[in-house]
Amino acid sequence: MMAFGYQQELNRELSTFSSFAVAFSYISPSTGIFTLFYLGLVAVGGYLFWAWPVVVLGQMFVALNFAELSSHFPIAGSVFQWTKYLSGRTYSWFTGWIYLFAGVITVAAVVATLPIALLPMLNNMFGWHFNVTLGSTDQLVAAMVTLVLITILNIYGVKLVSIINNTGVIFEILGMVVFALIMAIVHNNQGIGVLFDSGDVKLTGSAFLVGMFMSLFVVYGFDTAGTLAEETKNPRAESPKAILGSIAGAFVIGAIFLVGTLMAIPNLSEAQTGFFGPQAIIEAVFASWAANLYLLVVTLAIFVCCLSIMTSTVRLMFGMARDNQLPFSKPLSKVNPRLHTPIGACIGVAVLSAIPFLQFTGATVIAVAATAMIYLSYFLGNLAVMRARSKGWPKADAPFKLGAWGKPVNVLALLWGGAMLFNLLWWTSDPASLRILTNPKATQTDYFGTGPLVDFHIGFLNSIPLMELIIGAVLIVGAIYYFTVGKSKEFAAITMPEELVEMPLA
Repeated sequence: MMAFGYQQELNRELSTFSSFAVAFSYISPSTGIFTLFYLGLVAVGGYLFWAWPVVVLGQMFVALNFAELSSHFPIAGSVFQWTKYLSGRTYSWFTGWIYLFAGVITVAAVVATLPIALLPMLNNMFGWHFNVTLGSTDQLVAAMVTLVLITILNIYGVKLVSIINNTGVIFEILGMVVFALIMAIVHNNQGIGVLFDSGDVKLTGSAFLVGMFMSLFVVYGFDTAGTLAEETKNPRAESPKAILGSIAGAFVIGAIFLVGTLMAIPNLSEAQTGFFGPQAIIEAVFASWAANLYLLVVTLAIFVCCLSIMTSTVRLMFGMARDNQLPFSKPLSKVNPRLHTPIGACIGVAVLSAIPFLQFTGATVIAVAATAMIYLSYFLGNLAVMRARSKGWPKADAPFKLGAWGKPVNVLALLWGGAMLFNLLWWTSDPASLRILTNPKATQTDYFGTGPLVDFHIGFLNSIPLMELIIGAVLIVGAIYYFTVGKSKEFAAITMPEELVEMPLA
């Protein structure tokens, strides 16, 4: 690590599979599909399946870029660190700042998702009466307990996190494949033709863009394997494998599960009008004990997803604080000598992730915010890489390299990211989409802005679409801090590892 100007403080304990498992858990096909399957089904029926390979292909361009970056710069901090080495200080700071809050909001989104599976399972198994209504107090309490638990586990070290992740990934993969195969073979109510059936809705280009949101929410976080590079053995060679392997594995598992679930729908029209998710479909075709088993598998998968997303976000906060780039950088960058974890950063991420729960509206709204913020930070990261490539980067060798394909892949990643960012910004301003998001069974379609999603009790704020409001708020707060305090803070000297590429990492 001294090749990059940092003392090695984090334990280098992760194997290639562990690094893959954390990235796969971040993506977690079962989590995102469980949360937003209903949205794609309402928008385009069975055609929601085709959004899956489209999104995976687009994100693979991004992943290839990030895999090459992780091979050159295997340092905690992902997009922030990569842009730091390839662009100016101000640009990299704002990219890291946006990505930090994207990670924080994603932690909140998946923590809010867990009660959607957990509470119905507990009600079914034990006869309890938790309120499973979206945004209920019971969901809020369960989400906050989950946030506390994953914070404690992250404090106690990446080794413990990796053990839980490795186990959880195996159960998630086996569970999704087994349930999908049983549905496709034993409960095949629709046939494979359902993939080309829009049901009661007309398939249009704009509807398909809305139907893509489930896949857009699922397929990100693969760069986590690069974020954990300082804790991975032989990271320059292994982190790129884990990044690409996680997205490929998620594609296969997610595709199998989507096909099986769509084929098992008893009645497509009723599923659309009833806003069925995987839970409703499985409960309709399986015995109660099997449906509860499915909810248990999903609950475990979501918990592991929560854990890995927090792990990634903590490393990003630690990476920025270590460079003295955040408020309270000193406590946030301190690594506990016994646990070898940045406890301050763990607590910092937990506190920030709790903010969306001050006015809790359910997981879906938070997921919208998280996804758009992630795609913006990915776009900014790819833009910095493209600028560096135009100036001749990379000049040094690395275990993983795109070579002559670097610029074409980079261009495709930018085109894809820009298009999807526009899609997400448009989606949260579209009245029909907002109706589905906030209250699927409502008939009101004549509103714009944030008000129907989150009521800030301030008129002009409620008139601003959600994404523009969140991105604007993060940028304004960041700009105030950076230009009044952050820019004048001492910045760690950048040691260019290109000159030291042949030196082994500690």
